[in-house]
Amino acid sequence: MSHVVDLADTHLSPAVPPAGCGFRLVMKRTLRLLCCGLVILVGSARAAMPPAALSGLVADDSDEKIAAIQALASAEPESALIVLEALAKNLLMLAGGQLLIVEGESVTDAATGVKLAHVPDDAEAVTVNNRVRRELESTLAGLRLFAPDAAVRLEAAKELASGAEPASLPWIERALAQAKDPAERAQLELARARASLGSEDAKVRLSAVKTLAGSADPSVRALVAGRLVMDGERYVEADAAVRAAAADALRQIDRRFMLGDSLARVFSGVSLGSILLLAALGLAITYGVMGVINMAHGELLMVGAYTTYLTQGWFRAHLPDYVDFYVLAAIPLAFLAAALVGAIIERLVIRHLYGRTLETLLASWGVSLILIQAVRVVFGPQNMELSNPAWMSGGVELMPGLVLPWNRIVIVLFALIVLAGISAVMIRTRLGLYIRAVTQNRAMAGCVGVPTRRIDTLAFAIGAGIAGLGGVALSQIGNVGPDMGQGYIVDSFLVVVVGGVGQLAGAVLAALGLGIATKFLEGVAGAVVAKILVLIFIILFIQKRPQGLFALKGRFVEN
Repeated sequence: MSHVVDLADTHLSPAVPPAGCGFRLVMKRTLRLLCCGLVILVGSARAAMPPAALSGLVADDSDEKIAAIQALASAEPESALIVLEALAKNLLMLAGGQLLIVEGESVTDAATGVKLAHVPDDAEAVTVNNRVRRELESTLAGLRLFAPDAAVRLEAAKELASGAEPASLPWIERALAQAKDPAERAQLELARARASLGSEDAKVRLSAVKTLAGSADPSVRALVAGRLVMDGERYVEADAAVRAAAADALRQIDRRFMLGDSLARVFSGVSLGSILLLAALGLAITYGVMGVINMAHGELLMVGAYTTYLTQGWFRAHLPDYVDFYVLAAIPLAFLAAALVGAIIERLVIRHLYGRTLETLLASWGVSLILIQAVRVVFGPQNMELSNPAWMSGGVELMPGLVLPWNRIVIVLFALIVLAGISAVMIRTRLGLYIRAVTQNRAMAGCVGVPTRRIDTLAFAIGAGIAGLGGVALSQIGNVGPDMGQGYIVDSFLVVVVGGVGQLAGAVLAALGLGIATKFLEGVAGAVVAKILVLIFIILFIQKRPQGLFALKGRFVEN
């Protein structure tokens, strides 16, 4: 005998078709049976949640609500996460004894997960007070360990690892039993160790301390160090073996801190060296070819930065969907804009003052003041707003406490690309051959047909263009304002002098050396004293080796 589902009382009853029923009626009942079975299957994933716990969420008593939250979380973490997150976001509503999750136009039965057509007219929001909300947030922190999204689970594990309490142990153990991702398991192990540090079992505390020894989190260090503190006449940690393990863990954590701090300073030094290199490369060419002390070189950095600002504004106005690529478009534009300004300065001012170093210095200083004032008139004295593209935001976490920002990583790579490009031009092209010839012996180069005047203009324009590229890089890590170039002109000259006039290899070593030395000295003596010490070192170095790290070679090199 066949059976069908009776929707009125949901018990099985014999199928008694009326007289004269045909094939159509049989198919209709079969289709209804299949639909009912589908609804039951869809709702089965959420049916494991206790109905009493769901009803407890709408109770007036806070204790009942808290008990309901705990019961839901213990019974079915994956489904409870959806319901409790809706409660935390004020998306849970009660209508006719039925709990609904209402988010915009979407309406879902909280118990079964079945979608509904609309929000009932009698729906009322389920509210919670501060006490219940605190319990809710604490429970959600543990439930997110069971979220479907792996990224959410990893973030929840990291959050617990930074502040796990003994009450979180059941969640952590349950999550560890099903975690497969190595990074997630590592964070959960750390969270379990942190939560177990207050255990009454000395063996459990010993295991926890040994696990925490692999952390580089400052809060973990404070937690481990707290076990060695004297509480009256006794240690907080009563067991001698655990105290010895805690002392060893502190030494390991401190060594890891020192390593992370050293790596961070090296990276900061390399990043600063990359900026100095971009600022000094153009100066190395112009100073090496023409012997011109161009005090307006910092303002050429400013020209590149403001060109980047204008490019960003144009992309926002005309190509908003591609605004993240404005930096790529700004690179050639900044080079051309700064090169054009440099060529104009050389043609109108510098060309008439060759051989008169002091007058050239004063004239270029006057040009720098003119450029600064012109920018203030056009753009105003305030700093301009530039935002990093999405692909340059964030960073790479090498270890806890050591994050390498993407914008600085990109700048280091960009400096290497610019250096490679300039090296190729200087070594592989006729223009580079002429520049090197003029640098080594201007008179002889002119005698063999090198157009020294034209080379002067081109070299000055190229040097200015490279400074413009440095402005693009600076715009991504600092403020863009009229005075931004003033802070780099002195350091740029120091890089050129220490590296050797006209020597790209010397400029690279000098920039990186000055950048790294400055960052390490800042950590010991402060920024101001670090600058003074670096300057004293450079003065002593030049006294011993006035030609710099790499001296020009040749029988006719001019002194």
